[in-house]
Formats: sequence, structure tokens, C-alpha cells
Amino acid sequence: MARTFPRGFVWGTATAAHQVEGGNWNNDWWAWEHTPGSPCQEPSGDACDHYHRYRDDLDLLARLGFGAYRFSLEWSRIEPEDGEISIAALDHYRRMCAACHERGIVPIVTFHHFTTPRWVAARGGWAEPGTAERFARFCGRAATHLGDLIGRVCTLNEPNIVAEFGYRWGLFPPGRRDAAERSRVNAIFLDAHRRAAAAIRDAGVRAPIGLTLALQDWQAVDGGEAVRDRERHDMEDVYLEALRGDDFLGVQTYSRVRYGPDGLRAPEPGVPLTQMGYEFWPEALEACIRRAAALTGLPILVTENGIGTAEDTERVAYVRRALQGVLACLADGLPVQGYVYWSLLDNFEWALGYRPTFGLVAVDRATQARHPKPSAVWLGGIARANALDDP
Repeated sequence: MARTFPRGFVWGTATAAHQVEGGNWNNDWWAWEHTPGSPCQEPSGDACDHYHRYRDDLDLLARLGFGAYRFSLEWSRIEPEDGEISIAALDHYRRMCAACHERGIVPIVTFHHFTTPRWVAARGGWAEPGTAERFARFCGRAATHLGDLIGRVCTLNEPNIVAEFGYRWGLFPPGRRDAAERSRVNAIFLDAHRRAAAAIRDAGVRAPIGLTLALQDWQAVDGGEAVRDRERHDMEDVYLEALRGDDFLGVQTYSRVRYGPDGLRAPEPGVPLTQMGYEFWPEALEACIRRAAALTGLPILVTENGIGTAEDTERVAYVRRALQGVLACLADGLPVQGYVYWSLLDNFEWALGYRPTFGLVAVDRATQARHPKPSAVWLGGIARANALDDP
């Protein structure tokens, strides 16, 4: 199998505003972190202070050899109250986009990465149909300000996770446990995506527009096919079947799940676990790319893939095997456009706080000093060569 990637293949890393910026107190996640009884282990606080240190982080990204950076806009900074737009916040994100271009880095801009302004949450959040139009309005306004500098658009990050964890399992805000409401939220997210994509186009953006989904390698054991298919349909297929016609799909994959006829099975004995508690299973990426491409017919950009581990040699082993799967997909003619590792920095991992370490770069929480790991140098070298090295 060839070890070289196609010319123009995108190599990048990613962050999300709330996980790295610090001080995003005006959204539903900050409120959730400070709600007694929520599953959050600690608050985000100053995070990685990326809001002020982004130039240094982009310098590091460029030195390592990456050509793309996926980051998100914080809606609650840009529109802190209904209809009140902060030009200062928009200017900040425009400077971020410009700083990417100055360093030869393509800015991949995500308009919503899990966090929603408090004023939107107070009006019903993503269970309220009007949120789709409010989000589209925000996207149009932000795109008008940033549009000529955006390299690629992700409207929503993993809306299926927000719906599943926020409205079915109660782990994300608003902490609901209602499967029927989860289905309504999925429909509202899809409406929001369509409206947002149209608003961004109307603002003059010519960059490719897509949505990112959390996908898993769903495996049936002991006759669990019917249960697996039903769960997978409600989690993934309702989106995949609705996204045909987009410019690309962002595939985000970390592991597999196993379903028997009695439901979700525990991890298989003998398979190592990551800091997140799921299996070390890098082959999930190839399986998810193949299924997503088959169901949507869209070009695929891997917008997140990585591992939470304290052992950096495990990170290299995981990514190497994942990239071997990408090469196999490319060899079979699947339109995989790039690979964006999650994440650039060790950061705030939502309800699990700062314990899981996904970053290519370690962050000293006391000093905010950045320390690139050997995996950062290794993956940056692959990006430069546009080829996977020999083990």
C-alpha cells in the first residue's frame, strides 16, 4: 500500500473556544460547570488562555509543520445578548484568521462547538425551534465580518453529541433525560445547519461548508444487529441521510462500541482503554470514513481523531494505525481530503475537566507554558512529508 497522501491533502490540528480560550462565562457550559450536582469534575476557568496566546500557539503550529487549524467562534462573546453584536469580539476572530494566513495556515472555522449563549439557553436552547433561526442569524453576521479570510466552514460540531448527552443522558447541559426530546433536538439542529449554511453563503463566503459528526465503529456481537442498527440510526444516520448535497462531511472518530441483543456491551476484555474509558481502537477511523462516504456520497475531511493518554508513545501508535486506515480508504478511491488531529493543546475535556490529555502540546496549568510532545514533532514531520513514515 502506498504511504504517500494526495497532493493538497490537509494536515491540521484542532481546538474549541471553550476548551482553550478561558473566561467564557456567558454560555451554558460555564453555568453547567458551576451547577451543584452536575457531572462536571472541575470548572474551565482560564483554560489555556488561548484567547490571548493564539499568536504564539499558531507560531508553534506552523513550526511543527501543520498547514491547517480548526478552531471555533464563541457565540456568547460575539452576541452576548439577543441582537447585540460585539464588533470587538468579531475583530478578535478576524485577527485569528488573518494570523493563520500570515503563517501559511488555512483557518477551518467552526461556528458552534457545544457552547450556547445563556440567553439562548434561557429561551429553550436547542429544544426550541426558534434557535435554528437565531443561530443562522449569528452565522450570517459573523460570516459577513470574517468571510474573505475563512478557509473552510464547519457550521456545527457534533450536534448528535449535544442532542444525545444533553437531552437523553443528562451529561451535557441542559441535563435532560428524554429520548423523544433528543429526536426533536436532532431535527432542530438539522434545520439550523441548513439555515446557517444558506446564511453563510448569502454573506459571500465561497469556502467549502459542511457539518461535523461524532461517528463510531458500531459492532454487533452475539446477535445484536437489530439493537445496534436502531441505536446507530438515531445517533448518526438521521444526520448522514440529511447531509447529501453539502460540500463535505467532517468525520470525528475515536473508538468503537459493541452492541449485543441486550444493548451496549462493556469494552472487550484484553483491549486497552484510553483515559476516556473507551477502547484503544484506531481502526474505527477507517470504518467510519467508509460508512460515511457510502451513506452521504460526500468528500470526507477528518476533522477530529486522536487519543487521550498520558503515554505519548501510545499517541504515536494510535495515530499511525489510524493513518494507515486513511491510506487504505484513499487506495480504494474514497475522497478523503485531510486529517485534523484532536487536539493541539491539552485542554478542558468538558465534564471530565483537565484529566484527559489529548494534546500534541502539553500546557502547564500554573504558568500556561507550552511543551510540545514528541508526537507533535512526529506528526508534524508526516505533515511536511505528506507521507506516513515506516514504523
